[in-house]
Amino acid sequence: MSTAYAHRLNQPPKLKQGTLRITPLGGLGDVGRNMTVIEFEGRLLIVDCGVLFPEDAQPGVDLILPDFDQISDRLDDIAAIILTHGHEDHIGAVPYLLRMKPDIPLVGSQLTLAFIEAKLKEHRITPYTLAVKEGQTEEFGPFECEFIAVNHSIPDALAIAISTSAGTILHTGDFKMDQLPLDGRITDLRAFARLGERGVDLFMTDSTNAEVPGFTVGEEEIGPVLKSIFAGATQKIVVASFSSHVHRVQQVLDAAAAHGRKVAFVGRSMVRNMSIAQEMGYLHVPDDILIDVKKIDDLPDDRMVLMCTGSQGEPMAALSRIANRDHRVAVGPGDVVILASSLIPGNEHAVFRVVNGLMALGAEVVHKGNAKVHTSGHASAGELLYCYNIVRPKNVMPIHGEVRHLIANGRVAESTGVPRERVILAKDGHVVDLRDGVAKVVGEVPNGYVYVDGSSVGEISEADLKDRRILGDEGFISLFAVVNSETGALIAGPEIHARGVAEDDEVFERIRPEIIKALEQAVADQSNRRDTHQLQQVMRRVIGRYVSQRLRRRPMIIPVVIEA
Repeated sequence: MSTAYAHRLNQPPKLKQGTLRITPLGGLGDVGRNMTVIEFEGRLLIVDCGVLFPEDAQPGVDLILPDFDQISDRLDDIAAIILTHGHEDHIGAVPYLLRMKPDIPLVGSQLTLAFIEAKLKEHRITPYTLAVKEGQTEEFGPFECEFIAVNHSIPDALAIAISTSAGTILHTGDFKMDQLPLDGRITDLRAFARLGERGVDLFMTDSTNAEVPGFTVGEEEIGPVLKSIFAGATQKIVVASFSSHVHRVQQVLDAAAAHGRKVAFVGRSMVRNMSIAQEMGYLHVPDDILIDVKKIDDLPDDRMVLMCTGSQGEPMAALSRIANRDHRVAVGPGDVVILASSLIPGNEHAVFRVVNGLMALGAEVVHKGNAKVHTSGHASAGELLYCYNIVRPKNVMPIHGEVRHLIANGRVAESTGVPRERVILAKDGHVVDLRDGVAKVVGEVPNGYVYVDGSSVGEISEADLKDRRILGDEGFISLFAVVNSETGALIAGPEIHARGVAEDDEVFERIRPEIIKALEQAVADQSNRRDTHQLQQVMRRVIGRYVSQRLRRRPMIIPVVIEA
């Protein structure tokens, strides 16, 4: 496999005439932040524009965006943004890109566009959209795009065949090959085969389940399991899932109807998305089954089902707040909580923290690890084998996954006869050129994380996150001293205050004499020059050495010296 993970590459050369350039800005190395920029004849086509959710090592961060710097000065060159489906990791960053240029065309299926339009309304952006469906072909500048039905864990997902005079790319988006999907909409392998016969120069394939042998379990196997759990439940049932997982919500509604329970949607995104899905006919709601969450107190527990967000342990989502007793919904002994979702890599600690919190309250927690309450929306290795054998691509570029997933997908491609040198293992920021039927990495562009923290976008740096981690892990010590502006003599202090160091301030009285002695020595050494910054560093070094040796801690130390 052709890979350049281990070392930094040079800037890519100027794009040659007749060459198609692919630059992933997200989704290669993480499960999230999916975004690919395709360039040809001076125009850009963007496929997906999603977010990545933060991990514990990114405290205070709300979302992580792709780095738009590479296209910020070329917004007028963007022919369209094509959205493969409506999950947040594929559409969540669209509002932040459209803030820069609101009239960039958005292209996607009806449900996908409905989800993003609702999100853009909250950002006060009215987009220009084009709804497409499978079998449809549209031209955007020099790009001819054919849309192909694929099966996923959300309705209306699409793969895209992008054709230019330089070659054809087949981008699967997220997909699997469920042969009995709930909505009857299967992945169109006939279209894949037809494109393969015509010639696919670069096959960009979903890698998330490439390490999993065989085939992904079908959605129809989940419904009976949910109904069995509902049948045995004697009190309240809480089900957590992605707010866009229409198929899973449908199964919960069906199970609730079969056992005489009412359902309340909990969480703003859940309420919004399911309302859209119902209005558009993608979600079929049995009569009189939905109730407002504000009215749940009027129902006995054995007739109640709460469908909520927070299946990934997100701190502010409904399930986390329930586990922390910070929500109007309370759970206790006899209640059943179902986590009807897979664990996104990196979220394990957050999810199991919520699971432990719920179980400590007495609830029974059912999840994928102990019951078949969820199936993935991604193709396993057996399905990928089928696709490679059907398409017979000239080049393969695994997408959507961590490094291990991308490598596993590449190995599957090789096993079907794709030459090793034609399997491109790229990472975010790598630039891949397709010319004369050959794809190769030709360089790398800067591509970092862009953090959303409250109302700020891109203002939080890695240094800021490091400071936050130190504050959270090691604590904080402040020192304050006043010196004479003429003589440099110590007038007051040093006052020492600590937070999060697990020691009373009195413990620092032992080090005060040494700090005073060091300050006096520094003042004497400075002679007629008064340098408060140097005095601050003297205090920092003395107390830093003390807490390291005495307390075995490395807190953040903020020394302040003022002249009077």
